[in-house]
Amino acid sequence: MRQIELGNIKIDVEQKNIKNIHLSVYPPKGKVRISAPERMDLDTIRVFAISKLSWIKKQQELFKNQDRETPREYITKESHYFKGERYLLKVTKHNARPKVILKHRVIELYIRPNTTIEKRKQILDEWYRAELKKIVPKMIKKWEKKIGIKSNEFGIKKMRTKWGSCSTEAKRIWVNLELAKKPTECLEYIIVHELVHLLERSHNKKFVKFMDEFMPKWRFYRDELNRLPFSHIDWHY
Repeated sequence: MRQIELGNIKIDVEQKNIKNIHLSVYPPKGKVRISAPERMDLDTIRVFAISKLSWIKKQQELFKNQDRETPREYITKESHYFKGERYLLKVTKHNARPKVILKHRVIELYIRPNTTIEKRKQILDEWYRAELKKIVPKMIKKWEKKIGIKSNEFGIKKMRTKWGSCSTEAKRIWVNLELAKKPTECLEYIIVHELVHLLERSHNKKFVKFMDEFMPKWRFYRDELNRLPFSHIDWHY
């Protein structure tokens, strides 16, 4: 791993067998990493980094100002979120398969005795995943019709630096698992954003024009999503 410095910003550079150069800024402290093709010389990578300097600083500022949830212990009366609403967790121990039930303002978590915190988290995450799988296909179908495109498939996974992504070649949409906790309109914004990438790969003026056309309030939803606390994660790179 090599490193370049631009003022007080240190950038890790990893060169590997890839076609294009990729820039990432990682929470929680805004660590910067560039993945570049093996054939690319360091001066070219530096010029690329300089061209992205304002974007890097903007992302670092966003991470710096974004609130983070405290670590969760998955115990009774702890706050958890679903579709942007706050729920209290109620943990019940039983000698049967674990399950999660949403009841009024309570998320009921049924677990076996001696279930670890990590396992409790896994059970709740799988419930979030199952709930997203109920919501996302309907949203995709709705917006495919409005936008006039067709994706091939979607997936849900934990992502450290993005709310969503789109593989334009495979026409596959990825959604961050954390979006199950956010307001539905924020999830919808991410789906529209990724579907629009099937029309335009870059975040250029053409892309913005499409977003303005299909979802005029997209900036409001984006800003709301950036304001909301992000899940506590033990960050490893």
